[in-house]
Amino acid sequence: MLETVQSNGIDRESSDKRKTRESTNTEFLELVGSRIKKIRKEKKITRKLLSEQSGVSERYLALLESGKGNVSIALLRQVAQSLDVEPEILVSNSAPINGESRLLLGLLAGLTSNDRLRFKDQLLRELRNSPANRSYRIALIGLRGAGKTTVGERLSIILNIPFVEIDREIEKLVDAPLSEIFITYGQEGYRNLEKTCLENVLSNGDNCIISTGGSIVQEQSAYDLLLSTCYNVWLKASPKEHMDRVVAQGDLRPIAGNSKAMEQLKEILIKRQSSYEKADVTVATDGKDPHIIASQILADRTLRKLIQHTN
Repeated sequence: MLETVQSNGIDRESSDKRKTRESTNTEFLELVGSRIKKIRKEKKITRKLLSEQSGVSERYLALLESGKGNVSIALLRQVAQSLDVEPEILVSNSAPINGESRLLLGLLAGLTSNDRLRFKDQLLRELRNSPANRSYRIALIGLRGAGKTTVGERLSIILNIPFVEIDREIEKLVDAPLSEIFITYGQEGYRNLEKTCLENVLSNGDNCIISTGGSIVQEQSAYDLLLSTCYNVWLKASPKEHMDRVVAQGDLRPIAGNSKAMEQLKEILIKRQSSYEKADVTVATDGKDPHIIASQILADRTLRKLIQHTN
């Protein structure tokens, strides 16, 4: 009897591991497929032409781009050569770096620190003024309790584009809840994971609504990436509104045994305000229904131009 129970336990554990491997493999194939499709479209290469150049059938390329083709290393190399990229670009979890990007990185390495800062500021200004670069990916920023999830879901329905929460992407990547991630990896590890997931979302090139962590503005490289590739909306709420919403969600941790919780929240808002103000638009959310907030965001002239340009 005991042996049967132990055997069943081992079988369940093996089954769980097998399902995890299968899920990971599926995600990997989807990543490779989306990467190939994105690069092919950027280079304005039809699937038929890619098939002719790579020797890979058009039907198999279609399966590959949909994430259903279990490609061999040899075939992947053929496709990469025809796209004029290194094979690792197609399989990396990070955003792809092509030859031009490597050249720019080399040039930047030769600049002084001040020159790099000036170059970065100029580049960000140009990218933010280019509808083609930003499409209409809308990034919602602000502290927890600002309404990013509810407003993001509403915008997603109105615009019929996906809603992506970076914190949920981190949990999927690590296969652990956020609370455990902070314990295991710490704040710095979380920020590294946050940037990786943001790069992965942006690398797809798809229009979407992105909800970010409240502290993303403190990670300069990740925030610069967000500013240069998305239309950013600061959902601004008063300290009391932030606290009331978090508590209403059933999370009493911010105030449990902490008489200075409100003062600390005010300090965080003051510290981050100048960074939040770099957003394209600020929308006050105190006492407002998510539908009203979404309508205010969509009424912005700059965003309407981005949507019209994409459509």
